[in-house]
Amino acid sequence: MKFIDQAIITLKSGNGGNGIISFKREKNNPKGGPDGGDGGDGGSIFFEANKNINTLIDYTFKKFIQAENGESGKNRNQSGKKGKHINLFVPLGTKIINYDTNEIIKEFTYHKQSFLILQGGWHGLGNYRFKSSTNRTPKKRTVGKIGKTIKIKLELSLLADVGIIGLPNVGKSTFIRSISSAKPKIGNYCFTTLQPNLGVFFTKSKKSITFADIPGIIKGASKGAGLGLKFLRHLEKCKILLHIIDLSIPCYKKIIEDIKIINKEIKLYKKDLYKKKKWLVFNKSDTLHKKDIKYKINKILKQEKNITKYFIISAIKKNGLNTLCKNLIKTI
Repeated sequence: MKFIDQAIITLKSGNGGNGIISFKREKNNPKGGPDGGDGGDGGSIFFEANKNINTLIDYTFKKFIQAENGESGKNRNQSGKKGKHINLFVPLGTKIINYDTNEIIKEFTYHKQSFLILQGGWHGLGNYRFKSSTNRTPKKRTVGKIGKTIKIKLELSLLADVGIIGLPNVGKSTFIRSISSAKPKIGNYCFTTLQPNLGVFFTKSKKSITFADIPGIIKGASKGAGLGLKFLRHLEKCKILLHIIDLSIPCYKKIIEDIKIINKEIKLYKKDLYKKKKWLVFNKSDTLHKKDIKYKINKILKQEKNITKYFIISAIKKNGLNTLCKNLIKTI
């Protein structure tokens, strides 16, 4: 299924049904009293979060959604049928934003969280309601209220504990495949990952860590190069960022340059994201001798003074992954 993380739709709740004017006309009672019934309430629109959904693709085809109108009242004091409510399902992490004011109306953070966004129109009253001792034949009724309309933007931000960042081809997708049951596409070319992927790591004690892998960032991403930075918002709720580094690159200076590229692009996107706790994860260690690994990392640490924690792994061989995940469990 295609991953869609934004959608713009217009919603309208149902109109309330009108009350009617009616009088009893029976064989033995030709001048019976009023019996006009009330209209039915218009249908309301609800949103509900569902943990089994991970895309907003349904709303790319539905640009206008309207709940059912209530029916008008009937004679014999019968009320009109109420309009059916509409339940719209969205993934966890979805925000409802007012399109015109950019105000966040609601954010969904747990399974089956429900929210009434538009109340249906109230029903009109039939003339039976206006009968009194002084007015035996009321010719008054009220019409139903018109439903409300709103234009909204749905915006999905994946809910993950750990975000995975790095240049293309550093092994991010291999990493998430190795620690979870996620199956992102893997290939030896740029932009293998075209959409965010979620993976969950479980410990023996059934604790879990949710990882979000986003498409690789390249130099100039903040200006729209490559896939740009449109997926970085999926990392804003993460507690830790794992910066995956390709340790097999021959020159350590190139590795340092790559680290700076990612840091710069994230900082240009949003400073709050840049300030998040970041751990360096040196991948592809299976391609090097221990002496070469030690030499490169020492050179990198001398240049990059702000590195607080780093790990050496081989995602494809699954070396070092348990150590990394144990540290994440302790920190998150």
